[in-house]
Amino acid sequence: MYNPILATKFYIPAFRPKAVLRRRLTERLSLGLHRKLTLISAPAGYGKTTLLCEWLADCRRSAAWLSLEKDDNELTRFLVCMISSLQRLEEKIGEGVLVVLQSPQPPPMESLLTALLHEIAAMKAPFLLILEDYHMVKSKLIDDAVCFLLDHLPAQMHIVIATRESPSFPLARLRAMDQITELRSKDLRFTLSEAETYFNHVMSLNLSPDHIAVLESRTEGWIAGLHLAALSIKGDHGAERLIQSFNGNHHFVLDYLLEEVLQRQPVAVQTFLLRTSILDRLCGSLCDAVMLDPSVSGREVLLDLDRMNLFVVPLDHERCWYRYHHLFADLLRKRLQDSLDVSRMTTLHQRASVWYEENGFDIEAFHHAVKSRDTDRAARLLEGEGMPIHLRGAAGVSLNWLESLPAEELDARPALWVMYGSALLLAGKPTGVEHKLLSAEVSLKGMEQDVRIRDLIGLIAATRAALASLLMAGHPDHTNRNLQEAEAVMQQTGPDDKTDQLIGVIAHPSVDQMSGNSGINIVIAESRRALELLRPENLPVRTATAWMLGVACQRLGDHAGARDAYNQAILYSHLMGHQLMAVMALIGIGQILESEHRPAEAAESYQEALRLGGDLPLPALHEAQLGLDRVQMVLEKGKKGNLIEPLSQREIEVLELIAKGLSNREIGEKLFLALDTVKGHNRRIFEKLQVQRRTEAIARAIELNLFSKHP
Repeated sequence: MYNPILATKFYIPAFRPKAVLRRRLTERLSLGLHRKLTLISAPAGYGKTTLLCEWLADCRRSAAWLSLEKDDNELTRFLVCMISSLQRLEEKIGEGVLVVLQSPQPPPMESLLTALLHEIAAMKAPFLLILEDYHMVKSKLIDDAVCFLLDHLPAQMHIVIATRESPSFPLARLRAMDQITELRSKDLRFTLSEAETYFNHVMSLNLSPDHIAVLESRTEGWIAGLHLAALSIKGDHGAERLIQSFNGNHHFVLDYLLEEVLQRQPVAVQTFLLRTSILDRLCGSLCDAVMLDPSVSGREVLLDLDRMNLFVVPLDHERCWYRYHHLFADLLRKRLQDSLDVSRMTTLHQRASVWYEENGFDIEAFHHAVKSRDTDRAARLLEGEGMPIHLRGAAGVSLNWLESLPAEELDARPALWVMYGSALLLAGKPTGVEHKLLSAEVSLKGMEQDVRIRDLIGLIAATRAALASLLMAGHPDHTNRNLQEAEAVMQQTGPDDKTDQLIGVIAHPSVDQMSGNSGINIVIAESRRALELLRPENLPVRTATAWMLGVACQRLGDHAGARDAYNQAILYSHLMGHQLMAVMALIGIGQILESEHRPAEAAESYQEALRLGGDLPLPALHEAQLGLDRVQMVLEKGKKGNLIEPLSQREIEVLELIAKGLSNREIGEKLFLALDTVKGHNRRIFEKLQVQRRTEAIARAIELNLFSKHP
C-alpha cells in the first residue's frame, strides 16, 4: 500500500519552439546511446531539462521520464515511481514488483530489480529512462539500486541522469569501460554565439555584440543568469544600468535580478508568487485553496505566468500542473519568510495540508501539517487509517518530525511515542526503541482501556516482538552489545528504510541466533499479547505479528503453535488482498510438515505457496520450489517400494502388535507406553509406509519384508 503519486512526475516537459537550439550537445548525446549511462551534471540554471527536451524531440527513441523530489528518498517510493514511469511505455511492466512493494515486508532489492530487468529485456523497442533532479535523493540504497540496473542493463535500455551534484556511485569504473557519456557545466554554458541568439532572436532585445560579450563573460555562460538579465533589460529597455551592476559573482547577481523582476510585477502577482512558493507543485485548485481569494483564479494566474515565461515550468501537456524553477522557488520562500509572520505562514501550510488530504495525498498533507506546526493534525495524519504513513515510504520525514518534538508533546500523545519506536526500528536504530516504548507505557498509565488504547498497547507489543527478534542476534547474554553492533552495521548503508534487513533476521536466523530460547520466548509472548489487543481491522500489523509468532514457534519446536499462527497470517493476508505473508506462512507450514515426515501434506503446502506467489519476484518462492522438489523425491521413492525413512526398532514392535490385532490401549499396556505415545508411533508408521489404515500398514510391511527378522 503506497501513497498516490502525482502523474505530473512522469510528464516530459514540452520543448519551447522559441529556444536556442544546441545541436553540438544533442549530437553528443545521440552518439553516446551505445553506452549504458548519460550523465548531465551541473548547478541550477544550466539548461539541463531544456537540453533533454530538445534531444528527445529529435533522437527517435521513446522515453520514460521521472522527476525526482526529496520525498522520493525512500527506496520503496523510488522504485514505485520508477516502475510507474516505465508503465508509460509498457502498461503491464513491473506489475508484480509493484504488488510486492505494497507488502509490509518486501523482499531484497536485488530480487525485485532482477524480476523487473527480465521484463525489460522482453521489450522490443529501445528506450530511455530519464531520472531528472537525481540530486533530490540522497540515499545509498537508491544509488545501489541504480548501480545494479547499470550492471545488468538490457541492450535496449539507456539511463539518463540529470542532476546538480555528481552521484555517489562509482563513475570511474563506467569511464574505464567507456559506458558513460558526461556533460558538465563547462559543456552546458552558453557560448557567445548562443548568448547572441538568445538575447537578440529569442528575447528580441537587439543588444550590441559588446553588451552580449560582457553579460556572457560575467555570468560565465550561466543560462539562468542570462535569462534573468534579459527579463530585467526587457523591463527598462536598456542594458547599461544593468551591466554596470554586475560584479562577476553570479549568486549576488541572481539576488539582484530576482529582486528587479519581482518588484516590476503587479502586487497581486507578487503576492501569488510568494504565497504559492510553499508548494513543490502547483495546480489551479491547490493555489486557490492556499490563496483563499475568490477574486484570483489560480489556473488563470498560472497560465499568465507561463505566457510571461516567469520561471514556471509546465509539467503536463494540458497546462494543469506547474512548478517554479527550483532556484526561483528557493528565493521566493526566503522572501516570504522575511515578509510574513509565523501565524500567517502557518495558515498557508494548513490550507495546503487540507487540500492534499482531501485529494488523497497523505504524505504531502503530513508534510504541510508539520510545516504549520499543527501537532494534532500531523499526529493524526502520521497514524493514518489502518497503516501509519511511516510504513508507506515516509519513514524518514516521519522520524525527522518525531525527533523535533519535545517530550511534553509526545507525553500528551502516547501514540507518537509508539510511532517513534517503530520508526526508529525501521530506520535501523534499535538501541533507542525500548526507551520510546517505555515512555509510551508511562504516558498510557491510568488511561481508560478503550479500543484505541488497547490497540496502542498492542502496537507496543508488536514492536517489542520485532525488537526481540533482533536482540537474539549474536551471544544471548550480550543483548545491548548485539543491538549496538546491529545498529552500526545498518547505519553503514545510509538513512533509508531497513525493513529488508530486519525481516532477514527474523526469517533466516544464523546458528548463533538460535543459541538460546529466552529471546524466542519474548517474541512469542509479545506477539500473542499484540494479537490479543490489536483491533481486528488493524490487518497489516496483525498479519506481520502472526507471521512473526509462527516463525518463533517453529524455531522453538512448537509445531502446533506455529501452524496456528501461520494460519492466522494466511487469513489476514487474504482479507487484505496481499499474498506475500500468506506465501511465507505456507512455506513455514510446509517446512514443519516436512520435518514431521509428512511429505504429501508438505507438498500441498509448498504447491499452494507457489500458486499464490504466481509471478511475484519473491526469493521465498525459490525456497518453496526447493521444498517441493525435496518432498516429491521422497514420495517418488515411496512409490518405488523403498521406505521414505526406515522404521525404528520401537516402531517395528508396535507394527508387529498391530498385526496381531491389539488395540492402541493394549499396545500401550504391553510396551509400557502412554496412549498418546502409541498414537504418535502409529502416525509415523503410517507416514513412513504411505498408508492410511492398519490393514494397509500390515500389507505394506509384508510387501517390504519388514517382519522377516521378527517372525
